[in-house]
Amino acid sequence: MKKLVAGILSLALVAGLGVSFAVAEEAAPAAGAEAEHATPHYPMHKPRQQDWTFAGPFGKYDKGQLQRGLKVYTEVCAACHSMNLVAFRTLEGLGYSEAQVKAFAANYEVQDGPNSDGEMFTRKAVPSDHFPSPFPNQQAAAASNNGAAPPDFSLIAKARGITRGFPQFVFDIFTQYQEGGPDYIYSLLTGYDEEVPAHLEVAEGTHFNPYFANAAALAMAKPISDDQVTYDDGSPQTVDQYARDISAFLMWAAEPHLEARKRTGFMVMVFLVIFTGLIYLTKKSVYANKEH
Repeated sequence: MKKLVAGILSLALVAGLGVSFAVAEEAAPAAGAEAEHATPHYPMHKPRQQDWTFAGPFGKYDKGQLQRGLKVYTEVCAACHSMNLVAFRTLEGLGYSEAQVKAFAANYEVQDGPNSDGEMFTRKAVPSDHFPSPFPNQQAAAASNNGAAPPDFSLIAKARGITRGFPQFVFDIFTQYQEGGPDYIYSLLTGYDEEVPAHLEVAEGTHFNPYFANAAALAMAKPISDDQVTYDDGSPQTVDQYARDISAFLMWAAEPHLEARKRTGFMVMVFLVIFTGLIYLTKKSVYANKEH
């Protein structure tokens, strides 16, 4: 009887698998046809993970790279993008002296006032001022950029972190991967040269970039090219190097106290390990002479 039941179950299992494979084969062409007309997901390409000096639990900023990134921002990005939350005085964290920061801030003019006559006026910036916006308001920024106001760069490296799917996000817990923003910025700046797929239509006035998070193309044209910014330290003057440097600088702008946070976190973990050991030894001592 048991052999008969086992034989019937085996036949049923084989029949079920056969039906499943048949249904899958019939559904495959339909699924492929639907995929061609399905709503695309962006970014079309995931950001390329880079090696950053500030990655990992013991990561630190490369001040030379940050200074180069500041140069790229001031000579290229500042024409369209503001950094309203970043004060000039924080640039001392890049290795500049107080006098150098004062001289750098004096290159900018900011609006102040009102004065004794109740009128607003402009003056040279001081270290306590923030990077001024290149436009007087959002409407003016949008009008100067085909209706799309350039985003503020103060927190862009945190705001543009692309979420990584399964199973990568599981490993990110252990590797402490937090560089999604810089990876995205780097990939976006170096992704303009990729060819437009044959089936894709790019709207007039936009520029194809498979790494853009919201669409297949964006209003911003390729912002930088080789030899556009002159480096004083002999670093390569290429789009790839510019993209790395500005990405690192924007990460610093978004989290200038990253190194202190990581040092504090490491000390906390050491404390917890020692505290756990003391608790274990205390428990052993208290219950050493107790009968169980």
